[in-house]
Amino acid sequence: MPAAPEFSSAPRMRTDNDIAVVGGGVVGMCLAFGLAQKGLNVTVLDEGDRAFRASRGNFALVWLHTKGLGNPSYSRWSKRSVELWRQFADHLKEVSSIDVGLEQRGGFLLCLSEKEMLGRAGACDRLARELGNDRHPLEIMDHVQLSRFLPALGSDVVGGSFCPLDGHVNALRLFGGLHQACERLGVTYRPNNEVDDIRPAPGGFDISTPNGTISTPKIVLAAGLGNARLAPMVGLSAPVRAERGQIIVTEKLDRFLDYPIGNVRQTDEGGIMIGASKEEAGFNTGTTYPVLADLASDATRMFPILGKARVVRTWSALRVLSPDECPIYDQSTRFPGAFLVTCHSGITLAAVHALDLANQIAAGVLAPELGIFSARRFADVQKTA
Repeated sequence: MPAAPEFSSAPRMRTDNDIAVVGGGVVGMCLAFGLAQKGLNVTVLDEGDRAFRASRGNFALVWLHTKGLGNPSYSRWSKRSVELWRQFADHLKEVSSIDVGLEQRGGFLLCLSEKEMLGRAGACDRLARELGNDRHPLEIMDHVQLSRFLPALGSDVVGGSFCPLDGHVNALRLFGGLHQACERLGVTYRPNNEVDDIRPAPGGFDISTPNGTISTPKIVLAAGLGNARLAPMVGLSAPVRAERGQIIVTEKLDRFLDYPIGNVRQTDEGGIMIGASKEEAGFNTGTTYPVLADLASDATRMFPILGKARVVRTWSALRVLSPDECPIYDQSTRFPGAFLVTCHSGITLAAVHALDLANQIAAGVLAPELGIFSARRFADVQKTA
């Protein structure tokens, strides 16, 4: 039998919140936005700028393509979010008055060798088989076909794939829009409140921060890499790790790229973003010349026009990855009212988090179909290994 809950004896502070969201990045703010739309009084506890905030360092793609290869449930969940993104962006603008710059004309993945091309075609075919009748459009194109959409394409590009559902946004405006919308909806945002401890208490939870203790009936852990430490406090598990991605940003150029590529995109302001590497570097958020040089080399082979562009800045950020790189959604059976949300596709999944997942959390129970994303799947794998 599970151990009996250990309730906190600390005095409870008088609060008027219905739910506390731990984490003020895109994932946490999308949930806060959705929860506030349901009429709940929401408090967001944010570590602040000391956090490993992927929200300010991501590539800002709204991306489906072959996402979910090997896990069709993840592909379907991502597709739902991609299809909801226009509705989400329009509603966010209504509340916040901020246009997040969503462009959703489709997106490409380009191949620089025949071997890459064979792998890309194989991945598209495999995903189509896995999804069956739920498959989404994916088209393989040769160099000539690609050039009709990408006139600046370099001769080294052998071919690629196209998904008409893909797109991208202005990540900083999305982040600002979420914060502005939440403020207008009455969400209480408390920065510089890293959570030290969470203790179950009568009727909810006591959350200890450097600035005091906050009591809440419900809690959502959306703290990215911090969820690994926090989840066990409420009887959950978040086996997540960091993966570093480096990004190059160029000066603003005349418009030449109307579609995002998996590793190159032209922002609505004209600058070119080039990325993003995948590195096992722990919590190191530095940049390295060899990796940046490889990113630049691939980008200039794809679009030679970039060879003359000046680099204005580089940075890196840490992805939040589960063992199978799919989201983790959970609710605690030991401590009812505690939820866990973690993923590395916070931009792509923003719409479904705000419009679907927040509604489920507000209702107090996750939909059965999300059970496949519980962290229990990792325990089951370990038992059968």
